[in-house]
Amino acid sequence: MGVPFTFLHAADLHLDSPFKGLTKVPDAVRERLRESTFTALGGLCDIVRREKIDFVVLAGDLFDAADRSLRAQLRLQRTLGEMTALGVQVFIVHGNHDPESGRQAKLDWPQGVHVFGSSGVDCFPAHTRNGDLAAFVYGISYPTAAVTDNLALRFKKREGAPFHLALLHANVDGDPSYDNYAPCKLEELTSAGFHYWALGHVHDRRILHEYPHVVYPGNLQGRSIRETGGKGAYIVSVSDTGSIDMRFRDVADVLWQEIAVSIEGIEREQELKNRLGSAVEEVRQAAQGRPVLARIRLAGRGVLHDKLIQPSVAEEWLEELREWVGAPEDSEGWIWPESISVRTGGVLRLENAAEEEGFLGELLRRGLAAAHSPELSKDLLDEAMETLRRQPKIREWLETRTHEERIEWINQAMELSVSLLREEDAG
Repeated sequence: MGVPFTFLHAADLHLDSPFKGLTKVPDAVRERLRESTFTALGGLCDIVRREKIDFVVLAGDLFDAADRSLRAQLRLQRTLGEMTALGVQVFIVHGNHDPESGRQAKLDWPQGVHVFGSSGVDCFPAHTRNGDLAAFVYGISYPTAAVTDNLALRFKKREGAPFHLALLHANVDGDPSYDNYAPCKLEELTSAGFHYWALGHVHDRRILHEYPHVVYPGNLQGRSIRETGGKGAYIVSVSDTGSIDMRFRDVADVLWQEIAVSIEGIEREQELKNRLGSAVEEVRQAAQGRPVLARIRLAGRGVLHDKLIQPSVAEEWLEELREWVGAPEDSEGWIWPESISVRTGGVLRLENAAEEEGFLGELLRRGLAAAHSPELSKDLLDEAMETLRRQPKIREWLETRTHEERIEWINQAMELSVSLLREEDAG
């Protein structure tokens, strides 16, 4: 029997993330994004105050770059000081974005902050605010940015505590969406004797296993359109018998959202305008006052397809949509359309067009066959992009694309081919 306690599990703060790649962004949007990781960090501190948290675990990538910005280090020092002033301990490991080898300012962390080293797995006692022993917390930091060893195998449970928590920045079961650092297998974690694995590295929140718990809380603030929706941390309450209750708290300051708008069943631009306006307003209402960066994805089949794929048409729709939603500086809960992607299809289905004889039919049959084979999809794209593949960086980027991404490109190419060749025949 132990004592009941509550801890906060967060990871991947990426403080002072630069938010690269945004073009034509108003100053109000850029400044809000620049502060968003720090605002989310403040949200963690608010949770500690409201929820009577006993201790906090931060599972790596607190900073966005190995050479941490001074601003990020000072902000973190101040926030951790506010937490420890409440009687809360904080346990930290560093990951691939903020390894020990990175350049750091010479700052003193507040008393009660425990940073794990990289030479081996250390163990620290975690206490409740009343001073009772709650758990042993184990962890290890990255010495350099690229750690390919299985760090999980170094964790060994020690006797003397009612609860054992392992803090690790790692890729479990080789998720291809993330760099395969500190690779390990789920069964290695569940069989190691720990009650809770507090993980970092994956930016989606995932509960991989319960009893023992193996958990990714995701990152605190979405940094691109690939990281949509609410972001935050888990509040984990452990009873005196060891039962675990988890509650997710969203602390993201700015939301990223993808908005799907179908062109099916509409024939006029006015109908598309109405659908776009309604979809954007729904997202604004759901955000409940938080700013949103949105990517609009036009999908479905319809007669407007041929017009939408014309050069500059999507950009014209985007510019008009930005005018409709208003300037970000005019509203606290603004929405900024980041881009419009056209993923529509013509009225004629590809499967039907593929039955034709001739060049178009043969092209579509190859494309449709590739949809069912990762090998064929890769071969088809390699053939189509033979010239581009001569550039090392482009070749490396193409090699890391998933089958799903390749199929999306192939489908777009097939739809464009149908539209262009049909237009040529009609002319």
